[in-house]
Amino acid sequence: MTRTYEGADKASLGLLKIVKERGIETLFDRYQAQQPQCGYGKLALCCRHCNLGPCNVDPTGVGPKRGVCGADANTIAARHFLRMVAAGAAAHSDHGRAVAELLIATARGEAPGYKETRQKLWEKLGITPRAIDREITEALHRTGMGADQDYKNLIRHASRTALGDGWGGAMIATELQDILFGTPKPIRGKANLGVLKEDEVNILVHGHEPQISEMVVIASQDPALLKSAESVGAKGITIAGICCTANELLMRHGIPMAGHMKMQELAIATGAVDAMVVDVQCIMQGVAEMAKCFHTKLITTSAKARIEGVEHLEISDETALEKAKKIVWMAIENYPKRDKNKINIPKGEMAEIVVGFSHETIKYMLGGKFRASYRPLNDNIMNGRIRGVAGIVGCTSPAIWPDQQPYVQLVKELIANNVLVVQTGCAAAECARGGLMIPEYKDYAGETLREVCEAVGIPPVLHAGACVDNSRILIACSEMVKEGGLGHDISDLPVAGACFEWMHEKALAIGQYFVASGVYTVFGISSPVSGAPDVQKLLCEGLEHELGGMWAFEPDIKKMGRLMMDHIEKKREALGINKERERKLYDMEERRKLEII
Repeated sequence: MTRTYEGADKASLGLLKIVKERGIETLFDRYQAQQPQCGYGKLALCCRHCNLGPCNVDPTGVGPKRGVCGADANTIAARHFLRMVAAGAAAHSDHGRAVAELLIATARGEAPGYKETRQKLWEKLGITPRAIDREITEALHRTGMGADQDYKNLIRHASRTALGDGWGGAMIATELQDILFGTPKPIRGKANLGVLKEDEVNILVHGHEPQISEMVVIASQDPALLKSAESVGAKGITIAGICCTANELLMRHGIPMAGHMKMQELAIATGAVDAMVVDVQCIMQGVAEMAKCFHTKLITTSAKARIEGVEHLEISDETALEKAKKIVWMAIENYPKRDKNKINIPKGEMAEIVVGFSHETIKYMLGGKFRASYRPLNDNIMNGRIRGVAGIVGCTSPAIWPDQQPYVQLVKELIANNVLVVQTGCAAAECARGGLMIPEYKDYAGETLREVCEAVGIPPVLHAGACVDNSRILIACSEMVKEGGLGHDISDLPVAGACFEWMHEKALAIGQYFVASGVYTVFGISSPVSGAPDVQKLLCEGLEHELGGMWAFEPDIKKMGRLMMDHIEKKREALGINKERERKLYDMEERRKLEII
């Protein structure tokens, strides 16, 4: 890699050096071993949806222009895009189903809905989502051989599928988790690998569904288990999170965050992890090999995500606490097996953070208990103190090395230009570890944003949860429209979204439901349809005419920030809020003449 970003990840770099000296492989080694990656695949021009292929389409025009069935580059790329959106939507929405099964009696359409002009647009375009399973099934059907061969129609169904996720499955997951485990409120915590303790039993929980991690936290507080930990020489039991499970536990309980997705192997490489408990999504098979190099006990818990050769302890709703206690006991038993010569917990690599900024919390902090509203936010956007709002969300990827932290640089640039930032997922974890999520960080914001943050008592970078919690941002956008003064639709708002290190198909589903909801959305690293110029043009230009939102793909982090700020200013201009308005004082006679609507 040649790009250089601010804020080297010293904790990860130190551990990478150690494992390299010991000849242990990590995801960074595997990424390098894959270079150069398949050119056709990177351009989305390799199709293997039937056994007539696999077929490749040559973007230079020298080789084949069509697959065996006659599918051209646009059809192949659009089919790939839709399938990835469907897979990402399936991941989030299956998460939602798992939570709903815990609360089936109340899962009867009670997730909040917002009736607005956007729904009329979806109806007009024929993309109003029905049921998420229906949309995913239809997506797989449409992308099969001999079915939908109109790239515009395929992308339209990608919108419908993604909307079923963002306003359906993912939103239900967030709402029901808040009911079951509590709506997040501001809470202090710590982040980075330094949260692991050399003299305590360390258990890492990794994945996305909070059912098992919540029970592991409860089990770790059991007096009998704490006494057992002391009996093997440990001073206590530490629970820490990886990936989105880390975000869930952090924002509800202040449980420390060890790191994001691409740190899962490095966490084990500290030599101090006695057990890693995983459920679903973003679990790398490589952690099993890393665990073999240390004493760590790796435990899978979901029937949907087993790893060959790894101990499996399946969790059900009825047995969750019982199984969680067994997991804690397994970690305690493993504690004496540590090799002290292999323990390398990064010293001093730990950041203070404040998280838990749910939609409800933000509304309360802005308006108070009796006048909770988004009015102060809208007013400060209209008067220019806050230029706009940016959602920085999504994945981390080995394409970006630990000495490069682009999310940190992007967020710093945005807040310096008075743009309020809301974050979720692994992007939030990176900035949390970078120390950006404390009220004191307001001093690095632009002058007017800093003043607002001081008045309200919030950091300029708000942690809103896990990747499934992007639905909180959708609700916030709807609330801003409902509050008035910033247009009549989400597409009118001076807001923008970004995911620089996108990796999972979930990221595409998230991006598409924001675009279909009217939000300008920028992804980094690469475009998933770059080999099909017509599809790329549709995503980056054509969708704006239909949906009000559109994509952009930009591999340069500085240019990404500029694109977002330019878009925010464009929306401010369209709203007319960049103009100085003359303030007129009315006398009583003039007031009587005013029409009140």
